[in-house]
Amino acid sequence: MKELQENRNMLKTWRARFVAGLWMLAAPLAALAQNAIQSITTSQQAGAEVVRIELTTPLTAIPNGFSVQTPPRIAIDLPGVGNAMGRSSVEVNQGNLRTVNIAQAGERTRLVLNLRQASNYRAELQGKALLLVLEAGGAPAVAAPSESVHFASPQNREALPLRDIDFRRGPDGAGRVIVSLASTQVGVDIKQQGQSLVVEFLRSTLPENLRRRLDVTDFGTPVHSVATFQSGERVRMVVEPRGSWEHSAYQSDNQFVLEVRPLKVDPNKLTQGPGYSGEKLSLNFQNIEVRALLQVIADFTNFNVVTSDTVTGNVTLRLKDVPWDQALDIIMQSKGLGVRKTGNVLWIAPKDELAAKEQVDLESKKKIAELEPLRTQSFQLNYTKAEEVAKGLTGQSQGGGASTATTRILTARGSVIWESRTNQLFVSDIPSKLEEIQALIAKIDIPVRQVLIEARIVEAEDTFGRTLGVKLGAVDLRGLSGGIPGYKVGGGNYVQIGSNYTTAGKQLNLIDEKLDFAQTQMLNLPANASALGTASAASIALSLFSPSANRLLNLELSALEADGKGKIVSSPRVITSDQTKAVIEQGEEIPYQVATSSGATSIQFKKASLRLEVTPQITPEGSVIMNLDVAKDSRGELTTAGPAINTKHAQTQVLVENGGTVVIGGIFTQNDRTDVNKVPFLGDVPILGHLFRNTTKISDKTELLIFITPKIVTERPATR
Repeated sequence: MKELQENRNMLKTWRARFVAGLWMLAAPLAALAQNAIQSITTSQQAGAEVVRIELTTPLTAIPNGFSVQTPPRIAIDLPGVGNAMGRSSVEVNQGNLRTVNIAQAGERTRLVLNLRQASNYRAELQGKALLLVLEAGGAPAVAAPSESVHFASPQNREALPLRDIDFRRGPDGAGRVIVSLASTQVGVDIKQQGQSLVVEFLRSTLPENLRRRLDVTDFGTPVHSVATFQSGERVRMVVEPRGSWEHSAYQSDNQFVLEVRPLKVDPNKLTQGPGYSGEKLSLNFQNIEVRALLQVIADFTNFNVVTSDTVTGNVTLRLKDVPWDQALDIIMQSKGLGVRKTGNVLWIAPKDELAAKEQVDLESKKKIAELEPLRTQSFQLNYTKAEEVAKGLTGQSQGGGASTATTRILTARGSVIWESRTNQLFVSDIPSKLEEIQALIAKIDIPVRQVLIEARIVEAEDTFGRTLGVKLGAVDLRGLSGGIPGYKVGGGNYVQIGSNYTTAGKQLNLIDEKLDFAQTQMLNLPANASALGTASAASIALSLFSPSANRLLNLELSALEADGKGKIVSSPRVITSDQTKAVIEQGEEIPYQVATSSGATSIQFKKASLRLEVTPQITPEGSVIMNLDVAKDSRGELTTAGPAINTKHAQTQVLVENGGTVVIGGIFTQNDRTDVNKVPFLGDVPILGHLFRNTTKISDKTELLIFITPKIVTERPATR
């Protein structure tokens, strides 16, 4: 009987313990289930979508959330709330709202509103219900110039002063206006008015030392000036940029940053802007843990995020329509964190920890390389000399006739030998280094491209000359008929004009003298044909004879006009490899005597030739850079010391597209000359003066042009 009573007491004890255990297990479940979503309904009010979420108990504060532009959706996080609806999705298909997804993870439930187009939202609490009001018409990605962007709502009751205003230049040429706020509760509005940006800090005051206008032109950013002043209960800041620009704003804790960047135009991009390309999102969190914020971004991007245990701290962040990669970059910079990406996994840790981890990895690789066994591998080279490659691997390169030290590619234990007959390399090193050398040889052991350079040297000559002359003579023939020829000079002396008689005494017996009419010229100024270097001038003569007076007048006119045109085209061609000098030359060597130090003479030769020297370089774009030296020499006039040499020379560097032609130089000369020989005074008489002078006009024109055409020789496969 006593034992039965003890068993009953023991059974009651175990029952009490069992009930207490069940109560302890059910208490957390009851705590978790004390607030849950009971229903989700939608309606339209004043053209806006209203989503009503009924809960079992009222929420203590408006939950955090963010919106996404592409795909358009809104996410709301409800901590400590479960799902009592029995389903994870609600089909709406009304207005702008398509569906509502409910996802529960631990003690948190996320509502995802899938929209037809992007839209802003406003959250309100009404008893046990949470109201989400979707604004009508969606949210534009960029606000209109006159539209105000409500960046942050004010939550401070009293006006708070701004602490500091600073301006800095970003690494990409952006201008950053940095404002230190007194609290994270200060509201900010941003709007664009014309070409200016207006930033208003709600319920704020501006100390006297900050009421100024900053001229920041010398920073070299799009921002020209920043003016800050008090306007009622607000502090207004006017930022005046110049040129093409774009702006973004964000707040991290008590620091507000407005960034104005130069607009970089890239014709290959559909939309212009900075280097961030992630989907846009909006974040508005007050004093949230960094780890939780990173989890929000991970849920949005579908990346796997591994966060180090040393990542701690809280952050206040307000972002509106910024790419998610830019938002992540802002968080990393504000907390001194770094990120490493491997596939679709992001590893986030402090920068010092990442640097230490990389240093450990590098040191371990170095130790492995010092202990790893060596391997020997042979490389057959086809186009590059094995000796040159071997010297490059060991850090020796030929330059200026001597070897110079360069960076060594092999490891400290590596070695290389070459065999010139078969053009092979034998390299001994660790396997990883052998793979690098194999990839290096595959890039350099390729056939060198060749270039065909064609030059055209065109010499054009145009000569024109004209010469006019006259001969005038007279003779007195009265002596042939018995009279006294000539003119009385004085006494009994007579002088014959225009005859071959040279003395007055010979004029006494003129009847027996024979006159030479060719020697009767008083004026001998014929056309100067030798000045034109051509044939003799044509002439026409006229004689006037008076039988009664026995006097004769001779007039001879001579004229010559010469016109010559010539063209010499020289076209040397040469083909050479890329970055290899080529020379082609044709001509003669002219001997000449040179005195030596001993007094004797020796024979030396001077070239008079057509010469083309070129060193081409093929650019990655397919053009050709050429160092050119073109000469066209020829034998000139014969002098007492020997023949002269006429030189035509051009030396330059030029960039020409493949197959294009360029004129690298030209020389144009023009020689105009007029020579007049005349009798003084008589040659200046109008009209009649032409009988007392000769005129020679010469006009010579020469032109030299040098054309260059490079052509890259296309590789053709060998035919069998």
